[in-house]
Amino acid sequence: MRIALAVEYEGSGFRGWQQQPGGGTVQDALQEALQQFAQVPLHVVCAGRTDAGVHALGQVVHFDTSLERSMHSWVRGANSFLPAAVAVRWAQRVGADFHARSSASSRHYRYLLLNRMHRSGTWHGRVGWYHHPLDLQRMQEAAALLLGEQDFSAFRAAECQAISPVKVMQRADIRRHGDLVVLDFVATAFLHHMVRNLVGSLVVIGQGRHRPQWIGELLASRDRRLAAPTFPAAGLYLVAVNYPARWGLPAADASDFLSLLPAAGPTATATP
Repeated sequence: MRIALAVEYEGSGFRGWQQQPGGGTVQDALQEALQQFAQVPLHVVCAGRTDAGVHALGQVVHFDTSLERSMHSWVRGANSFLPAAVAVRWAQRVGADFHARSSASSRHYRYLLLNRMHRSGTWHGRVGWYHHPLDLQRMQEAAALLLGEQDFSAFRAAECQAISPVKVMQRADIRRHGDLVVLDFVATAFLHHMVRNLVGSLVVIGQGRHRPQWIGELLASRDRRLAAPTFPAAGLYLVAVNYPARWGLPAADASDFLSLLPAAGPTATATP
């Protein structure tokens, strides 16, 4: 049978998702935990590989097994062997044609940016930080230019292995909660470092160094060298992976995480 899992993790102590020599990845931790529970080797495939230091609230994976266990047992069994920074949220049996990556209709990433003069101690490793004031309206105007089908080559890492740089951006929201600037992006798929590169350029615009229209110019240029540097991984979260209703997977829900945010302040959004 094929089983899908939703996994959340705090990524600052890991070398990213993807299994690699030397271990220390989220995939290593999850596969080792499942193997300890099942007593047989299991290989998991994820919806989206995250880099070192990136977090996830709703990473989705699948694996194949002939073992008969209840879905509740898979969750409790995996969690009993996982390190504290990784947890399985749910498990569900799916059809043999389900694929965590290729069956997904969209991904939702969120970047949390602390915007104040001094860095945070309590949020260390969980937020990005920028000490100059940012103009949220300018950033919102720029974010609106990202919507729709676009060639995101200007925001693509050199080592990106995606077949095509063309993706459909369905949502680009920017809002402020006190000192925290929250940037949400939903797209059919994302290129390597795409969100962190977008955040870097939006911050430059928010600082006033470029007009909001600069984002459109970067998209048209398809030249990564012209965009801003890649922003740190610490503030990036894979919030959810969305699937067509026919798969019957639990709806993505980040409300537990949103409750951690400070009281809401001024809001700026860009939606289709």
